[in-house]
Amino acid sequence: MNFNVLTTDILPTLLANVNAIVWGPITLCLLVGTGLYLTLRLKLIQVFRLPLALTLLFKPASGKGDLSSFAALCTALSATIGTGNIVGVATAIKMGGPGALFWMWIAAFFGMATKYAECMLAVKYRITDARGQIAGGPMYYIERGLGLPWMAKLFAIFGVGVAFFGIGTFAQVNAISEAMTIAFHIPAWLTAAVLTILVAAVTLGGVKRIANVAQKLVPTMALGYVFACFWLLIIFSEQILPAFQLILESAFTPLSAAGGFLGATVAQALQIGIARGVFSNEAGLGSAPIAAAAAKTNEPVEQGLVSMTGTFFDTIIICTMTGLVLIITDVWSGDTAGAAMTSLAFGSGGSVVVGQYFVALALVCFAFTTILGWHYYGERCWYYLMGDRLLRVYQGVFLGLIALGSFIHLDMIWLLADTVNGLMAIPNLIAMIGLRHVICTETVNYFARMASGSLMKTHTDVR
Repeated sequence: MNFNVLTTDILPTLLANVNAIVWGPITLCLLVGTGLYLTLRLKLIQVFRLPLALTLLFKPASGKGDLSSFAALCTALSATIGTGNIVGVATAIKMGGPGALFWMWIAAFFGMATKYAECMLAVKYRITDARGQIAGGPMYYIERGLGLPWMAKLFAIFGVGVAFFGIGTFAQVNAISEAMTIAFHIPAWLTAAVLTILVAAVTLGGVKRIANVAQKLVPTMALGYVFACFWLLIIFSEQILPAFQLILESAFTPLSAAGGFLGATVAQALQIGIARGVFSNEAGLGSAPIAAAAAKTNEPVEQGLVSMTGTFFDTIIICTMTGLVLIITDVWSGDTAGAAMTSLAFGSGGSVVVGQYFVALALVCFAFTTILGWHYYGERCWYYLMGDRLLRVYQGVFLGLIALGSFIHLDMIWLLADTVNGLMAIPNLIAMIGLRHVICTETVNYFARMASGSLMKTHTDVR
């Protein structure tokens, strides 16, 4: 069965036009501007409070909630560490040149402040739902904090859209299928079938089963991938400084066509870099707060700090590693793209076959956990809109889209994913601007109590 008939000239062109509007100057200014504002108002919290945030990762769980803070972070990271770290970075550099990586860094730096704020708000405004589970996220702080239930529903609709058509399904499944075909010559239909069964086995067990899988897979796969990247950086160590020079130069000057690279303007590098950065770390998107709200904690600020580290791990470390590997091995200017480009880069350090196997394994782990995390996010958005009604419909549609994901063209997948991501981010960013005084007040009060030595466990309003 070939679903590439869906990718006629008309549909990609339409998606490209819509994507250009969604990711136009307004959204980019809103995204980076919100992060910049919060960075300044919170006095560079992502720099000066990062050591504390890393320490809080190992704090014993206490307070009401469904998950430990670490489990909540792993659940969020399971959704963020995915194809964006491998295929997304490759696509960004292929389309925007090495300068796109610089703009991914900028998006991540300011995104850390954004991620802190949105996850802190998620804990502050969370509730206990009719099933006795903790429920939170932008839907709840938009409704309870801003008093705008219509905008909360709009966010939830976009959230379901991202789960169905954005990060949650097509991009992940397509990347897994491509990698398995390249490395093991497994047909796409078989990969899609097995993946659908595995996802169903985990997701139907609820958030705790997802968190249990995430706690085991996320740290292991991230450390293994970073170690492999380090190995290549050692082999090509003489190319590291020239790579950084190329990244900085092409971030601010147009890059001419070379080999299979078609050339890129500064505007292309900036737009693609920020869009792929958001796709990868999801800062400002409003997804991570849904997982953060389930954390067992009495301090919203502490969970905000813990969640902030997710952006640091995802983009500042893992995406940077991927980008450097692609640049120092010079595969970015060749004829390959996506997972094939990354496979070729890792094969440059030794056996091409080994490189293919490694990227295939990394993609399977990264993308599989992303699917699990986004199933949970989409389900919580669906529950906010519909309650328990038609929950099986959501689960069935999600699994059906996974089965189809292997057969959608890569270019259309990324256009569709970027578009729905942008739509989801807009109401969330508006909410954070509207609740900026709450964010600042909560933060100042917490650190004032810490400085005075009177910091005590307080009961977060959960009802």
